[in-house]
Amino acid sequence: MRLALFQPDIPQNTGALLRIGACFRVAVDIIEPCGFPYDDKRIRRAAMDYGPLCELERHLSWDTFLATHRARGGRLVLLTTAATVSHADFAFSPDDTLILGRETAGVTPAVTAAADASLRIPIAADHRSLNVAVAGAIVVAEALRQLDVFKGKTSL
Repeated sequence: MRLALFQPDIPQNTGALLRIGACFRVAVDIIEPCGFPYDDKRIRRAAMDYGPLCELERHLSWDTFLATHRARGGRLVLLTTAATVSHADFAFSPDDTLILGRETAGVTPAVTAAADASLRIPIAADHRSLNVAVAGAIVVAEALRQLDVFKGKTSL
């Protein structure tokens, strides 16, 4: 299981997702360009001391990420408010990569076209969306639950 952040533009969310990756032992891919200097102190603050514990891979562009992803194998699963399938109704695989869009603009049509599946988290009809880090945590937790990663464990 992997989390891919497409051109993130809020360092605090990136830091939080690095922490989620470290705590759940889920690798994180950052697809650049980022909307902030990557070494920004806010990332370090948000990730705290978990940042170095996260398996992290940086990609200079969408094309370089996609080539790496295809060589690695597995499905690309896009989390988007435009999807009609709930994350709770989807059968996850251990080799899935969950891709999260840019906080201010989502993903490009090329990313949407490359996705093997698109999922949404059901929320109240009169609300737009969840914070990207919260959405990532919800879907990673559901995927790992389905894969019995948590069964009988109090730590990973």
